[in-house]
Amino acid sequence: MTTMNKRLELQSILEEVLGSDHVFFQPPESIRLTYPCVVYHRESGSSRFADNKMYSFEYRYQILYIDRNPDSDFPIRLLERLPKCRYDRHYAVDNLNHEAFTLYF
Repeated sequence: MTTMNKRLELQSILEEVLGSDHVFFQPPESIRLTYPCVVYHRESGSSRFADNKMYSFEYRYQILYIDRNPDSDFPIRLLERLPKCRYDRHYAVDNLNHEAFTLYF
């Protein structure tokens, strides 16, 4: 599967978990976000080696869920759907709740 197809698969999963198409990959600053939404970007990756050859590689993504509701069940739904996802932290800015995750996909 190509990198683009894999990312589009992730996009589809995030839209499914969110229940809307307010999912943005590396959005430009000019885009106006509608809440709740998910913003994600690629950070790095993880390679596994055997016999001096790479046999697997997964990109690492930073996923940010933004919502006015501090009690959303989105974090639980995301963690249940994506087993290689880790909840990192919660913070609030301008009355918006941010839930940050790290995902290998």
